[in-house]
Amino acid sequence: MCAASATARSSSTGGSPTACLRCSNWESSVARGNPRHPQWRRLDVRDARRTESFGVVVVGGGQAGLAMGYHLQRLGLEFVILDAAARVGQSWREHWDSLRLFTPARYDCLPGMPFPAAANSFPTKDEMADYLEEYARRFALPVRSQTRANRVARDGDRYLVECGDAIFRTTEVVIATGAHAIASIPGLAAEVDTEVLQLHAQDYRNPAQLRPGPVLVVGAGNSGAEIAMEAAAAGHETWLAGRTVGHIPSRAYAFGGRIFWLIANHVVSRRHPLGRRLLAKMASRGGPLIRLTIDDVTASRVQLASRVEGVSQGRPRLADGRVVAANSIVWCTGFSQDFSWIDAGLVEAPGFHLVGMPFQYKLASAFVGGVGSDAGRIARRISAARKRRGRANHLPALSSSHEKVTPGKAL
Repeated sequence: MCAASATARSSSTGGSPTACLRCSNWESSVARGNPRHPQWRRLDVRDARRTESFGVVVVGGGQAGLAMGYHLQRLGLEFVILDAAARVGQSWREHWDSLRLFTPARYDCLPGMPFPAAANSFPTKDEMADYLEEYARRFALPVRSQTRANRVARDGDRYLVECGDAIFRTTEVVIATGAHAIASIPGLAAEVDTEVLQLHAQDYRNPAQLRPGPVLVVGAGNSGAEIAMEAAAAGHETWLAGRTVGHIPSRAYAFGGRIFWLIANHVVSRRHPLGRRLLAKMASRGGPLIRLTIDDVTASRVQLASRVEGVSQGRPRLADGRVVAANSIVWCTGFSQDFSWIDAGLVEAPGFHLVGMPFQYKLASAFVGGVGSDAGRIARRISAARKRRGRANHLPALSSSHEKVTPGKAL
């Protein structure tokens, strides 16, 4: 895991504070949407829904959505941020107790507000959650909490964002929910003996959850490595299964991490040939270990194992034929994408934008400290488009209004 966007749609960008780089197909996932859903083609809104109109609607109130709001505010654009969580930063609070960002605090800030910690320290997940909450408060960003977007649809030259009993109309919609929504667990998990405790990384909090005895952590990326080391430190015989993903060399962290940050923002990008090659590699293997190496893992008494290929007598079987008699399994196998709430075909439509996606422009696109520049780029694009339409800053504010929707109108 690295210091990236919270990836689950439940609250922000992304349900995880990770930059899972196994994501080269998120563009096609957004484009596909879910036109086959039985309610998708004829969703009758009639006139019972409260409707509000804004120049820009941002869906997702994590770091990507907040950075977007900062830039929209500076450009004088009227906007609202919709977030499903009850509290800004909630998705960060829900991750395992010992989680720290993998980038120094100097690079963990959003535009306009430094992170309140020593520059070379590594913030905890709760410190990051508190930072985001304070950021929204300091800039008075219009976050609507407990407002889940259930659907985004096109209606003429506008978008309709459906949120329960409310509909938000806009000419510009920004999806800032990230690419990670659904925990991905291999189907073979269903064959494991029911006496074995199984957790996905998103449900893991600390070693106290684990049953006495051996632990198998599946997935050798950053989250898997950290959780395995923690389990071993708690006295469990611990196995880490999966193909090793390599690591970022320690020299990249020289000069307070400045070299790494330069590479993450300007070298490993979609514009750079090296960046495009690395993207293809990361899409198939996952991102490299950050701030630790596989030697650190083995030095923590974690035993490395080949990948899990099946189940024998209720226990996981490795590719080399060994069966691991684990009493607990932690699946650090990433997340799948869920954009079924977005109508198909919108990704190329005018006024539809995404921010905070892994490798959207560069490696740092989904990092807390990297999403701000992407958000600024998109905000300027929105401002320019609105000026071209001759409507900059002039959509009527209808907060708390009850504009009627034409009876029988289908989204």
